[in-house]
Order: sequence, then C-alpha cells, then structure tokens
Amino acid sequence: MPISARDVIPLSQARATLSELADQVKAGAEKIITKNGESYVALIDSDRLDYYHQLERERIHLLLIDEAIAGLDDVAAGHSADAHSTLKAIKQRRKGST
Repeated sequence: MPISARDVIPLSQARATLSELADQVKAGAEKIITKNGESYVALIDSDRLDYYHQLERERIHLLLIDEAIAGLDDVAAGHSADAHSTLKAIKQRRKGST
C-alpha cells in the first residue's frame, strides 16, 4: 500500500489523535510520524508487523539455503579441504610469521 501525504503525521498531531490514527491503521492504513520535519517512526497494524517479521525470517532462510547450495557446489567441484589439513596450514603460517 503506497503512503500518501495524508499518511505523514507530525508527532504533535499524532499525540492528539492517537486513537483515531490507531483505528485507521487497524483498517489497513500505515502512518509515518515525523519529528522536526523528518520521518521518526511508523504506525502499522500488529498483524502486519508480524507478517513483515515472518517475511524477513523467510528471506534469511532462503539466503542460508543459497549459501548451503554454493558450499555443496564447491565440494562437488573439488574446491574444499578437510578441517585437519586447513588447521595445520593455518598453524604453519602463524609460525612462519612470528
């Protein structure tokens, strides 16, 4: 839902009309509350906020799946080393730099 000019409310007005704003938000509107002429906070329905959080969790899960796929592709292509060999090489490099 696009935000229109009437959805941008100064903080002083929001204080005076919070109950009315809450009813509008519950009906589907989203409000941007400004302070000193700049956006400050958003007023959105709690169910919509839960939905936004769920979308963010799903996005993170998809990113993790993409990373896992990339890792498996590296293993399949032979671009991997076992942990023991890698740790041994790191220790050797550390000894050489001191």
